[in-house]
Amino acid sequence: MARNRTSPDEYTRPLRRILVGVLVFALLALFLLWRIDSPRVERFRTALVDTFVPSFEWALVPVTKTVDMVKSFQSYGNLYDQNQELRRELQQMKAWKEAALQLEQKNARLMDLNQVRLDPKLTHVTGVVMADSGSPFRQSVLLNVGSRDGIQDGWATMDGIGLVGRISGVGQRTARVILLTDSNSRIPVTAQPSGQRGLLSGDNSARPPLDFVEKPDLVRPGDQVVTSGDGGVFPAGLLVGTVVQGNDRRLRVSLSADYERLEFLRVLRSHPQEPITDAGNLIAVPATQAPSVQTEAPAAVGQ
Repeated sequence: MARNRTSPDEYTRPLRRILVGVLVFALLALFLLWRIDSPRVERFRTALVDTFVPSFEWALVPVTKTVDMVKSFQSYGNLYDQNQELRRELQQMKAWKEAALQLEQKNARLMDLNQVRLDPKLTHVTGVVMADSGSPFRQSVLLNVGSRDGIQDGWATMDGIGLVGRISGVGQRTARVILLTDSNSRIPVTAQPSGQRGLLSGDNSARPPLDFVEKPDLVRPGDQVVTSGDGGVFPAGLLVGTVVQGNDRRLRVSLSADYERLEFLRVLRSHPQEPITDAGNLIAVPATQAPSVQTEAPAAVGQ
């Protein structure tokens, strides 16, 4: 079969070759033109750039916009990363803020402990509250000091302001503190300025009652309550609280110690009292008076 001479490929193929050749020649000429180091060629290049480049600004607009969009996207990505980093730092700062507030509260309580005015003869051991009883029928806390620290049963414990309770149960490393609010707590106290003595009896409430007052009429709300020292249970003069009148018309004591935030307690070392070994010496007749009695008796008989 004979070939069709009128096929479009017969015309487009040679034309394509010619155009490719012309384009290659133009690129080679442009390359050589830009590589030749000559003043005349330099002026020619400058004139060529001034003539054609400004007229092609419209063609560079898409490229410029695309470059700007890429830069804007990169800037947005950087801002997003910085925002995420700031969020993480903010979370860390919140955690540090909580830690700083807790440390500030602990520091304030420790400063309160140092500011308590006590008898210079009394020494103390400061312990950290580890846990509480968690029971409505038993009010007590556990300290991280024990017999290895010289703690003994019956010693008084205070927070930064007032009396908290007494040691009741000592281990090697821990000690149990029975709070004044516990139903087993009985503390002899004195109401000032009247000087009326009474007994602070715990009843598992925040304001234990003041019982067995000698003259209740002399005790008024607002009077200060301190330990009396009777019976050698506690040293005298330790702050307990202030007198208030409850809803049941009974005299109660608003405790000065902050029972809601017991973190550090000061255990007071109580000096043992001098034991009495011979009770007869308290009522014996002095030796200087005994002979005079014996000499007067015969005289009376002789008369």
